[in-house]
Amino acid sequence: MDLHSGISAFEAKHFARAMQLLTPLAEGGNAEAQYRVAIMCQNGLGGTPNPDAAARWMRAAADQGHAMAQHGLGFMFLEGECLEQDARQAAHWFELAANQGLAGSQTTLAMMYEQGNGVERDLEAARRWYEKAGFDPAEMDVFKRLN
Repeated sequence: MDLHSGISAFEAKHFARAMQLLTPLAEGGNAEAQYRVAIMCQNGLGGTPNPDAAARWMRAAADQGHAMAQHGLGFMFLEGECLEQDARQAAHWFELAANQGLAGSQTTLAMMYEQGNGVERDLEAARRWYEKAGFDPAEMDVFKRLN
């Protein structure tokens, strides 16, 4: 019940209440609570931003296989937000989330392969990830030039 109440408070933008309800659950190992607490810490929702706590909670949820947390951790590494910028680590976390079907992670990973950012440039891998994300590579300029 507390998780449901905490998520409801989060979605209603009652962040102080959400933090109060979700933090004990996060400390108890609940990945969804950890992810929501990470978002609040990252963005200073209901208080001041806390990059260290944001990274710690995001990683805790990501390590448990929470796809959105894996995606979020990927962006932390990609942008150097809350963590030191590391495109290779970003690609690792995006791939984990992409393999769970997150189209945003699939698209970001495709762009990373297309650009050679954090991974070896591999247009065939980029094409596969774009297709998984629902794009038609035949309609994309980079692939039109290859055909």
